Amino acid sequence: MWHSQPMTTDFRGDAIKPRGIHADRAARQLTIDWADGHHSVFDLTTLRWLCPCAFCRGEAGQPGWLDSSPTLSDDQVELTDVSLVGHYAIQPAWADGHSTGFYTFESLREACPCPQHQEARAPGAAPGAAAPGAAAPSHQHE
Repeated sequence: MWHSQPMTTDFRGDAIKPRGIHADRAARQLTIDWADGHHSVFDLTTLRWLCPCAFCRGEAGQPGWLDSSPTLSDDQVELTDVSLVGHYAIQPAWADGHSTGFYTFESLREACPCPQHQEARAPGAAPGAAAPGAAAPSHQHE
């Protein structure tokens, strides 16, 4: 059961501490269980589109490869490995050889595809609305 409270986009504390990370290659999903009880499930295509590296996002005022809206191949969305980067990020490795993106836990929580996060990011969302787990915990699971 979850209880909604006023939300913000200021994620910190348990909201950005993963309790568990599981890559299910057969289901093509990456699941993160957060210390505040929230659960995020990313399909691998979405995860690849979120790649924050300079090649994908651009740098020095130049657009990145993902800005060209490419059609992703099967190898580009096949996860071969995922590594922790310190205590703040993960680094996926893809079958096409790409592995330079560090996905911070904060950015993954902000991009969570759950219905509550999607609603908070929707155009026209109420000012001050944000996703579960932002700043003060916004919902709890029992």
